[in-house]
Amino acid sequence: MPPSYAHVVTALRSAGCVFAEDEARLILSTARTPVELAAMVDRRAAGHPLEHVLGWAEFSGLRIAVEAGVFVPRRRTEFLVRQAVALAPGSPVVVDLCCGSGAVGAALVAALPGAELHAADIDPVAVACARRNLGTRGLVHEGDLFAPLPRRLLGRVGVLAANVPYVPTEEVGLLPPEARDHEPLVALDGGGDGLDVLRRVAAEAPRWLAAGGALLVETSERQAGRAVEVFTSAGLVPRLEVSEELHANVVIGVRARGGGAGM
Repeated sequence: MPPSYAHVVTALRSAGCVFAEDEARLILSTARTPVELAAMVDRRAAGHPLEHVLGWAEFSGLRIAVEAGVFVPRRRTEFLVRQAVALAPGSPVVVDLCCGSGAVGAALVAALPGAELHAADIDPVAVACARRNLGTRGLVHEGDLFAPLPRRLLGRVGVLAANVPYVPTEEVGLLPPEARDHEPLVALDGGGDGLDVLRRVAAEAPRWLAAGGALLVETSERQAGRAVEVFTSAGLVPRLEVSEELHANVVIGVRARGGGAGM
């Protein structure tokens, strides 16, 4: 006999799952067979991220496939998506760097009909997952940051969303086990002060952005001031947008008219 709702809740609660009732409903609605259900409950009780157990995550109203070993899209990143959509010109060229599962890119093309989407990630597992999520709606490139992007995009990008890793190296070990043990280190570790990848993206972004195009990066509250300074040093016109509700901090840098591709 397959586990009942009550048994699943009890197993999850015993494992320390705070939202055991909600998670039990999701697992029960996703499992296709009793054997699969038992395996899913065991994996969740062992500490695997719920999204890896389910095989999907909800993000910006979309169901995003998430495979084991791929960074799980955070709900707070929906704030970055909303900011990007508000800034986007008509039918823009959109780039999703450090794309992971492709969640940000998928949300952007869903909200921006006619957009040309390019996504990129250095992790081949993430690239395969992003290709599954984006299908024919965008091109996914494997490589380090801007390196794999087509050169024809130089000076043409209207929206550059870069969900870069921003956890300082020494603090990665303090992350919840779900992230620390089951998500790729390359998607979490932002270097000494957490801003190493952000600096690399900001330095090269003006060459890729169209006049008036914007780079959007998520960061922590305590890093936001330094991130704004990095954007300024790169020649971008920065501002900080904050969502208290989602605990999200997004630094936006606009390429000033007359600067960029030739820099």
